[in-house]
Amino acid sequence: MTRIVAVVPMRHNSERVKGKNYRPLAGRPLFHHIVQTLLDVPTIDEVVIDTDSDTIINDVQDAFPSVRVLLRPEHLRAGEIPMNDVLLNTAEHVNADVLLQTHSTNPFLSSATISSAIDRFLAHEDDCDSCFGVSRIQARLWTADAKPINHDPAVLLRTQDLAPVYLENSCFYIFTPETLRTRGNRIGDRPLLVEVPAEEAIDIDEESDFRLAQAVAAMRAQA
Repeated sequence: MTRIVAVVPMRHNSERVKGKNYRPLAGRPLFHHIVQTLLDVPTIDEVVIDTDSDTIINDVQDAFPSVRVLLRPEHLRAGEIPMNDVLLNTAEHVNADVLLQTHSTNPFLSSATISSAIDRFLAHEDDCDSCFGVSRIQARLWTADAKPINHDPAVLLRTQDLAPVYLENSCFYIFTPETLRTRGNRIGDRPLLVEVPAEEAIDIDEESDFRLAQAVAAMRAQA
């Protein structure tokens, strides 16, 4: 059997949205949403939170006693530390054949989407060494110096007829510890891209994103 461990890294301090990981959304701390989603995925064997936050540690003990907490080492706590370095440390402390990493800032990501991504990764292990969530974009894209990226301005195709490009939306990454250690990266040489529905891909990076998430949560509560 393949042992799958889900990892949610969370720092206590956040620069653009203060205290966002534990800020209330729809009556619960933000991170509760993704943690509960992960616990609802039947193929995930263990959920691990990597954090430096006493607030989160104390909350997890009460709200999610089955979730394991790893205290992030001091040298990995600064905001500029690459996530791959954090994950390399986490991988040394968990027993996993496959790691799935996601964020508290994707509160609407569903267990069905995660389950499907895991199933697709496991089914294509011979063809891919990693997997990550993407958002489809069919729009006319330009570089900062006004060069077209994905279209010919002289041929004004409808946007729906443009070849899609894909945004790495940070909703989830699936990889083996071996890929992470060998490449020093959660994305390997042969990644599998998995589309995430637009509403599930809402990511909270700015205050405006939090307001959008609050509006979506309110609409869902009324549905």
